[in-house]
Amino acid sequence: MQLKKISIFLLVLILSIAVLIGCNNDTEETTAPSNTEPVATGEDSVSDEIADTVIPAENPAASPALAINRGGTVVVGLQEPGGVFTPYFNTSGYDGNVQSVMFPPLVEINELGEFIPGLAEEWTISDDELTYTFKLREHLKFDDGSPLTAEDVAFTLTLLHDPSYAGGTDITEARIAGGLEYKEGAAESISGIHIIDKQTVEITTEEVNARALRLLGGQVLSKAYYGANYEKGDLDYLSDLHLQPLGAGPFRFVQYLPGQEIRYEANEHYFAGKPDIELFIYKTTEGDSQQFFQTGELDYSGFAANADNFELLQSLGFADINLYTSSAYSYITFNHENPIFEDPRVRQALIHGLDRQTIIDIHFQGYANVANVPVSPASWAYTDEVGQTSYDLENAKALLEEAGWIAGSDGIREKDGEKLQIYYFTTAGGIADTLIPIATENYKELGVDFQVEQMDFNALLSRVDNGEHDLASFSTPMLTDPYNGVASFHSKNTTSVVKGYENAEIDALIDATNATTDQAARTAAFKELYEALDEDPPVILLSYSKVLSANNARVEGFLPNGYRGISTSLKDLKIMDVNE
Repeated sequence: MQLKKISIFLLVLILSIAVLIGCNNDTEETTAPSNTEPVATGEDSVSDEIADTVIPAENPAASPALAINRGGTVVVGLQEPGGVFTPYFNTSGYDGNVQSVMFPPLVEINELGEFIPGLAEEWTISDDELTYTFKLREHLKFDDGSPLTAEDVAFTLTLLHDPSYAGGTDITEARIAGGLEYKEGAAESISGIHIIDKQTVEITTEEVNARALRLLGGQVLSKAYYGANYEKGDLDYLSDLHLQPLGAGPFRFVQYLPGQEIRYEANEHYFAGKPDIELFIYKTTEGDSQQFFQTGELDYSGFAANADNFELLQSLGFADINLYTSSAYSYITFNHENPIFEDPRVRQALIHGLDRQTIIDIHFQGYANVANVPVSPASWAYTDEVGQTSYDLENAKALLEEAGWIAGSDGIREKDGEKLQIYYFTTAGGIADTLIPIATENYKELGVDFQVEQMDFNALLSRVDNGEHDLASFSTPMLTDPYNGVASFHSKNTTSVVKGYENAEIDALIDATNATTDQAARTAAFKELYEALDEDPPVILLSYSKVLSANNARVEGFLPNGYRGISTSLKDLKIMDVNE
């Protein structure tokens, strides 16, 4: 079988990190943005978008003594994790941050969302795009010095197919040949996994899938350690290992002190060499991360992207600043189980009748822009040729008229004796403080009785799951593939907060974005999908926001990556003498 090499484009450019749910936008290095003040907003006035930028510290010697005196220890802020440090088994994203320090994947993702070598030095995909062959780097070792081989890759994929596996990775989506048979008990091994030699594993799949490479090329678990007590159908034994992780990353786990820190030490067995810094710490103490950074308790932190924080970081002198566009997008979902939203013209009217530009301008002060498609400008799948972002009250009124909603004597529209009353659920604070008054006024002019309830996030999820809402605000996590930004619109997705949306044409178009590994073909498929979603919108798209991060200039090498966070740059961190 003839194989074709995957081409790899390594670009030495400005990178950025995922903080909260964000991701990067590759940019040239620029000077500080000249306009960091909010400007007037309204139908005829749009805030200048603040350009993505990287700004080196003006006065590294201003670094607090607390930071300088730490020497070879680097401290980064993190919210308290859940204490499950075995990849594939955590339910908390903060556990994922903890894991990423210790468990590099076979296939990494660069700042452009492109695949690059990780533990695998190369891979090939067969001409029919069904067989993946991974070649591991030579002399790979776990952090206890034991060898990492193709056996461990095969074990990891087998474990994820176990009938008792209940984690968040659905490996069956990769459609490995024989995978379902193993999971359902009809086979004792997975026929599509072949170990060629210690460094080579071949995996055959049953259908072309653009996301298969990412699913197959994930983190690797040691068979000798995590599989020592493995019996098919019973993974309970792994709970004893969740706080004793064994990885193969640049740092090995040392200690977890709940409410205080997760401590790591440099791993001399790491394939790229032992890192220069001695200790890496995730600080989980409750408190103000902004203050922790100012006082030198943190070497790296993320901040709300706004003019005040940007100017504060500049004023410190010792902060290397990184501002970039997130890969996530925020949105307001419709409850499609409500008959009001059966007619797409009603949904289109609620989009055109909401002055999203003013909302985004006032709240973000130029540090975000209005979303037009369900993928960020950080992605190769983005296009500005599709999607509406303008506020058009007259068009919105006409759409509701066409849909049969006629203004009543009190100004609220009616149809078949029913008032156009809509309940909107959101969390307290944040953009809601700006959105609610503007949306209330916009929708009043449109003839909509707009009712608002604010609650904590867990309550929001619960009530949306129960279908009590008409509209509800959410944001995506960081999107490692543009498919992840549209998967919730597929009728087969029953766990999504986009409840009740079904469109066979949209399903087929979503499937088409995943049915080839050719990026150009996928780009065209996504554009066609976006055009169809414009006609039958599942959500009201809100914004693409910026992410603001900074590191103390005493630490060189933080090159954050919006798809993998800071983990890809940890191996390269160096301590600088800021007094020179």
